[in-house]
Amino acid sequence: MDLSLLEVGGPVAAGAGGLVYARVRAPGVYWALVGLPVTRVRFAATYRTTMEVCGLTVTPARWRSAVARTVARREVRPAVPRVRRVRPTATGLVATLRLPAGMEPADMAAASNRLRHAWGVHAVRVVETKPGTVELRMTGFDVLRRPRLPRRAPRGLLVVPVAVRGDGSAFVRDFRKIPHNLTLGATESGKSMLQRNLVAGLAPQRVALVGIDCKRGVEHTAYAPRLSALATDPEQAAALLEALVAEMGDRFDLLKAHQGVNAAVPDAEITSDIWGLPAEVRPVPIVVLVDEVAELFMVASKSDEERRDQMVTHLIRLAQMARAVGIYLEISGQRFGSELGKGATMLRAQLTGRICHRVNDESSAKMALGDIAPEAVGVACAIAPDMPGLAVAGDSSGGWSQIRTPKMSPREAAALCRDYAHLTPAIASLAAFRPALIPVASEQATD
Repeated sequence: MDLSLLEVGGPVAAGAGGLVYARVRAPGVYWALVGLPVTRVRFAATYRTTMEVCGLTVTPARWRSAVARTVARREVRPAVPRVRRVRPTATGLVATLRLPAGMEPADMAAASNRLRHAWGVHAVRVVETKPGTVELRMTGFDVLRRPRLPRRAPRGLLVVPVAVRGDGSAFVRDFRKIPHNLTLGATESGKSMLQRNLVAGLAPQRVALVGIDCKRGVEHTAYAPRLSALATDPEQAAALLEALVAEMGDRFDLLKAHQGVNAAVPDAEITSDIWGLPAEVRPVPIVVLVDEVAELFMVASKSDEERRDQMVTHLIRLAQMARAVGIYLEISGQRFGSELGKGATMLRAQLTGRICHRVNDESSAKMALGDIAPEAVGVACAIAPDMPGLAVAGDSSGGWSQIRTPKMSPREAAALCRDYAHLTPAIASLAAFRPALIPVASEQATD
């Protein structure tokens, strides 16, 4: 008898212990084995009751109630959203609902926290897919605790997955859709981590990377093998920005020369940006990485003001016009407000994408998100110091989401830049700013 108990109890205890371990260390495995079946059954068994308790019902039409009382001799219950489809995902469950007349997606979104508790999931997000139809995207566990990019994340030229959203999908930096971006955050909040992931994703592509790092290059020097140009102090930055504006002008001349707007040219060949040009004449796209933008605005004496005004003017011109000729801005800093000086708010208004990491005060979060997604400001201010890489991402459409960047060390990013150094484009107008390569430690030891 004791042996039988041992034979049965041993594997049961081991299995229970394995599930407990998986819930903590491998939540995706635990969700697939336990969480998903339990949640699916709970959703099916309690759906109508939950909708009624949460107030997500509408009064049925009078004719329907009259027919039910006359023919079926019963009262018609309030109408709830109709479940069209339920499909599992690696991180949760997605239910497609058809809303009854009189209900809108905002009603579902307002009850999302109550739905989360009712079905025992980590989060519920409501997404409108088409008029009258919404998706309840349930997340079974906190995917931002240990972020991992999905294997099927979108990738392509100037399309780089850099973080994970709160629903488990990839946050993708698509420069052709959102050409310019502003990233704000306090020290050790994760700005550099985001930039490393971005550089790592761009390194294998036919893209020119330009670095402006006025902290003596401590951030961007590691990327030197893959940089077409690098400025490490305000004087170099001023000259580099002037060269970029000149390059922008040359590209507009090229675009105009090949635009061919005349009666003999087919409409399909008329273009207003470089992506409509033939591949053999199309210039390589340029991504400009600006680290700590406030350093470009700071002046130590009155003689520096002219240089500052010139740099700001060049940045504004690039932000306003450079998208059409394939030049994109990726700007980061701790603060970016009017106190930086003339032109700061005008430049910020041109930066469509916004990412806000942990900040030191509410006004910094408002600088990043207040003009595009005011409701996200409080979420950004609540980011804990022990969650580096966690941020709120928004854009001018008003949408926003929580994201977190997977951990990447400076050594890993530097190694990728060395591996793809042969892909670094040589741009004639930026040749004077091409960084000198420093031999790696192993080569120095061999010498």
